[in-house]
Amino acid sequence: QDVGGSGQPPVYGYQFFTAGIGPYLDTIEDEYLSDFISAGGSSFKLVIGTYGGGKTHFLYSVQGKAWDQEYITSYIELSQNSTPLHRLEEVYRAIVANLLYPQDAAALLRGYDKGIEATLRAWFLSKQEDYTRYFPEDKLEPALTDYVNDIGPYESKSFQNAIRQAFLTQLRGDDEEFNLIVQWLKGENPHKSLLKEHHIFEKLDRSTAFKFLRDLIRWTREIGYAGLIILMDEAEQTPSMSTKQRETLLNNLRELVDACSKGTVMNTMIFYAVPDDSFLEGRTAVYEALNQRLATVFEGPINPTGVRIDLEHLEVDPEAFLREVGEKLAGIYEVAYGISFDPDTLDAKLQETSEWAYRERFGEIGYKRAFVQQAIRAFHELRHEASR
Repeated sequence: QDVGGSGQPPVYGYQFFTAGIGPYLDTIEDEYLSDFISAGGSSFKLVIGTYGGGKTHFLYSVQGKAWDQEYITSYIELSQNSTPLHRLEEVYRAIVANLLYPQDAAALLRGYDKGIEATLRAWFLSKQEDYTRYFPEDKLEPALTDYVNDIGPYESKSFQNAIRQAFLTQLRGDDEEFNLIVQWLKGENPHKSLLKEHHIFEKLDRSTAFKFLRDLIRWTREIGYAGLIILMDEAEQTPSMSTKQRETLLNNLRELVDACSKGTVMNTMIFYAVPDDSFLEGRTAVYEALNQRLATVFEGPINPTGVRIDLEHLEVDPEAFLREVGEKLAGIYEVAYGISFDPDTLDAKLQETSEWAYRERFGEIGYKRAFVQQAIRAFHELRHEASR
């Protein structure tokens, strides 16, 4: 339904109609996720793909690989109105709101747990279950208290205290105080008088956002995950930004790139997906600095250290790629509706649809999304004709 309607892939199920990106995904897994990132490394990748050109599908595919390696992920949609990159505190809020720890297929299909509150609850329940095996009931609470008091140290004492109190309030069954702590961790900045007894004195703003992000990453490691994979999806580059906003965006982006390359953040991989690279066109120092950092091209196993991943240059034969996607979608459709397409009729329809979509590649919607939407429509037509 999602694919045929909006053309967007689902959080789970995208893998059943993935095509063309296997070598790139395997390289990301082998060169980064399997050991480099979990061992303390960090990396930044710029993903370029037109609107409807497979950016989200690629990011979801990376997310799935990350879950296989026990990373927490956060997929966020950037936009001028809700989560602009030039306001790093809003990006932090989006990251904590979309934290997603590894969950099985059934959970992802029925409605998954997402966000820092869900992650805090899963952490507490998991640790409580572990300790119950080794401690008698009268020793359990003191043992868990000792455990959480040993976490850290973190760069922000306020963040460290908030994480500890989020655990301890669950241990005491104090939902009201737990919810207050969660508010602060989400960046909602409750009044400081409410947080004083928990020794939480900082608030989220432009000056603390990056520090809180670094501590968030440290926490994901401390509770047993391999690290944090951040997937930022920019739907469209908005030309309405002021010069100051654009420069702030570029500086924030440069700071993220430098943090990864210099090891300021560890156990992290950041993907920034954009429809084009026009935002890098400029002559001031900040443009030059960022262009130098984003110049190298990722080419799978040939050059895994390259930064730019261009989704338009992945497949050798675009129409063959589309037909492969169509065949996989047809297989899913047949299972869903309990039917079987006539192979010759299906092949002819996919050939026709792939040729049409590729001719439309310079339209407003990417030809990959246009093909997927049209293919699903064609399947409906074939099913209807077969039932008459």
